[in-house]
Amino acid sequence: MSRLFPAPLLSAALFVLWLLLNLSVSPGNILLAAGLALFAPLLLAPLRPQHAHVRRPWTIAKLIGRVGYDVIHSNLQVAVKVLTLHANPPRSVFVHIPLDLRDTHGLAALSMITTVVPGTVWSELALDRSMLLLHVFHLEDEAAFIEHFKRVYERPLMEIFE
Repeated sequence: MSRLFPAPLLSAALFVLWLLLNLSVSPGNILLAAGLALFAPLLLAPLRPQHAHVRRPWTIAKLIGRVGYDVIHSNLQVAVKVLTLHANPPRSVFVHIPLDLRDTHGLAALSMITTVVPGTVWSELALDRSMLLLHVFHLEDEAAFIEHFKRVYERPLMEIFE
C-alpha cells in the first residue's frame, strides 16, 4: 500500500484541494482529483527529503509563540524606523552568524523564521553549513543580536530536530 501511496496525507490533501479549488464534485473533477492524488506523490517521491524526526512538542509550541511575538514586535520596530528615517536613519548591516545547527529540516525552519520576521533576510549559507550571512535592517549591537538569534531560534531548533 505504501508503494501506491508513498504520502497518504499528501494524496488526501491534493484530492480535497483539487475539489475545493474547482468548486465542483462532478465525476470529471473527482476523476482528475483522484489521478492527481495518485500520480503526483508517485512522481515527486524521489524529490522528497529524508523523514524528519521531530522531538519536544512543548519546545515547538514555545518557538511558534516566540516567532509570533517577534513578528509583531519587529513589525512595530521596522514601522517606527521607517517613519523616522530622516531623524534617525537605520544602521543596516550584514551579520555573520556561526551555526551549530546542521540538520536540513532545522535549517529550513530557520530560513523560514528569518523570512517571516521583518527586518531580517537570510542572505547566504556557507557550503559546510557552519556560517549564516543575515542582513539586518537596523542593528545596534551585533554581539547581542548573534547571542539572541542563537538562543531564541537556533537552540530550540536543535532541541527539536537533533
